[in-house]
Amino acid sequence: QVQLVESGGGLVQSGGSLRLSCAASGTIGSINTMGWYRQAPGKQRELVATISSRGNTNYADAVKGRFTISRDNAKNTVYLQMNSLKPEDTAVYYCGFRYNPSAFYGMNYWGKGTLVTVSS
Repeated sequence: QVQLVESGGGLVQSGGSLRLSCAASGTIGSINTMGWYRQAPGKQRELVATISSRGNTNYADAVKGRFTISRDNAKNTVYLQMNSLKPEDTAVYYCGFRYNPSAFYGMNYWGKGTLVTVSS
């Protein structure tokens, strides 16, 4: 039984930084894609960043140049380094893992989320 657990969220002032971590427990196979998504109150969940097993990354336009996604396959962990945080980044951040390289199939596993609050 696989569980994804996020950590690293919290309260930070505008311009500050946070690093989120998401580690999988339980037995899993080869994860092609690890990603971060976020959802603010009253808004739809949106892509933040994804990273493939080959290291290919994708970022939402809103976070490009500020956030960096990385992964440690040996630890089944994905990270999100968030710099120059803005109040608009305030949201619950969710990690997700996907076996299939295609986003068409969606994530196979989701974390329960970690709250990031950026004060103005």
